Amino acid sequence: MSLKSGTTVGSSKASVSSGEDVADPHTRTKIIYIVYLIAALDITWMFLQFSVTPYLAKKLGFDTLWFGYLQTMVGVTQLLGGPLFGRFADLFGARAALSLACAANIVFFLLLAIANHPVMLFIHKLPTVFMHVLPASQMVVADLSEPGRRADALAKLGLCFGIGMIAGSTMGGHLNTRYGETFAACFGAAGCAFSLLLVLKFIPTSTKTQTPKTNTDSESKNKSVFNVGEITRLMKFPGVTPTFLVKIIAGLPSGIFQVMFTIIALDFFKLQPQENGYLMAYFGIVQMVVQGGVMGRLTARYSESSLLLLSISISSLVGLAQAYMQTVLHLCVIVIPMMFSLSVFNVITDSMLTKSVPSSDTGTMLGMCASVQSLLRTVGPTAGGFLYVNYGISSFGLIQFVVNIAVFVYLLQRQLGKTAEKKD
Repeated sequence: MSLKSGTTVGSSKASVSSGEDVADPHTRTKIIYIVYLIAALDITWMFLQFSVTPYLAKKLGFDTLWFGYLQTMVGVTQLLGGPLFGRFADLFGARAALSLACAANIVFFLLLAIANHPVMLFIHKLPTVFMHVLPASQMVVADLSEPGRRADALAKLGLCFGIGMIAGSTMGGHLNTRYGETFAACFGAAGCAFSLLLVLKFIPTSTKTQTPKTNTDSESKNKSVFNVGEITRLMKFPGVTPTFLVKIIAGLPSGIFQVMFTIIALDFFKLQPQENGYLMAYFGIVQMVVQGGVMGRLTARYSESSLLLLSISISSLVGLAQAYMQTVLHLCVIVIPMMFSLSVFNVITDSMLTKSVPSSDTGTMLGMCASVQSLLRTVGPTAGGFLYVNYGISSFGLIQFVVNIAVFVYLLQRQLGKTAEKKD
């Protein structure tokens, strides 16, 4: 269902009253660019934190096992918080959602700055339940972009991710080396406070388009962030469940490889921290090129279903290549099609899912999409560790090849079936 549809379910009063605020195309464009800036800054602070937490954890006596527990805690927390945050965004608007996420970031960094005990390192991860700036940014972009250009607009957030990855990794390593973990964490908190000011200054109360009023009793009854029924009912819309399952199943093997990449880089490729940093920067540059320069042209020329098939077919071939790679040079070559398939897959599935639900529920749907990534971070370390220890690095690629081939065949049969029905 197109977001232009007049049918709305569970829409908030805020969206009704402020729809006119974003009716002007120039205003919409300005807000989208501000959101891109906020997203780039958020990714910068996130990668800055990645340059602090491992070293602080080591100082506090964490071994690999306990650091894995810490990462799993983040995955579980965000897995539970994603759909609830999305529901909150739909009910209370873009400004409230982004403000909550930025405020949680500030608390997160302040707790990291004062963490002087292993327990404090776990406590500082609790605000991650609300730290969903990127899904909230996706919600705003989905609300303000035309359905036909939505995939390209969402892809530009990937460009922001690449910029933030490079800037945050570089800045975090520099600040941590020169001034220590506490200063770097405080710097991150100040940066998040600046992001919050941008939200309060430029983001309207709601970015939803104006919608018809719904029954007051029904609206007040359903207006609850913790209404699980209102969240799960989105799976009943046509096409949502199959696409969502494809997002999980096809994304799981590549997600496990991404989660295990740090261990693979250190143990299999024997990379030093500086070399690993260069490799991550290379990843970021490739992602920026794909999502900033390629996605727009592809979405303008080809249908989303065709691009989804393309991404999954390339992903299967990437898995086969990963099964036989032996050197860092091999990895650098494989990264190009890998980042292409991942970028296209994530953007297209997010776009398809947001178009399948009413505009009043795009935030909840994107929150559920974000939970898929959290699910991968939760099961990835355990599954990846088991596969790596028992079957080696080639097992990741072979599983990715088999799973993606199976999903490709399923989608192809489904698409051919729909074509046959139209002809009849």
